[in-house]
Amino acid sequence: MPLEIQQREKEGIVLLDLKGRLVLGPEDVLMRQHLQSLLDGGSKNVILDVRAAPDIDTAGFGSLVLFAEKFREAGGRLAIIEQSMASSLLRLAAALDTYTDEQAAINSFFPDRAVPHYDILEFVEEEEQRQHSDSDRTDK
Repeated sequence: MPLEIQQREKEGIVLLDLKGRLVLGPEDVLMRQHLQSLLDGGSKNVILDVRAAPDIDTAGFGSLVLFAEKFREAGGRLAIIEQSMASSLLRLAAALDTYTDEQAAINSFFPDRAVPHYDILEFVEEEEQRQHSDSDRTDK
């Protein structure tokens, strides 16, 4: 499925809803061009919703990291909305700000709003606990 990008705005922040695959090739190029045009047009704060883009390969991931840095250098931020365990790799990248829902991602641009954010250590500890409890159940 080719990548589709829908653009909208909420509270002064550009939101891009991605649907399809974010992989090396035309899909990755399309996203890069879209993000670059936003930067060139002066948009500094962008949220990418990748919940409907379950296929993200290393090229797609690399593009996300690259543009997160470009937006930071421009004085803004690129936040990512994702929720699948397959994309937990995104959470592990210190260069990316990831959230599980749109409102939390939007709130992250406003310092006076409380924002739940992933903590890498907490994530690893939860995974270890889950694996430990799963192995306890199979031992009984």
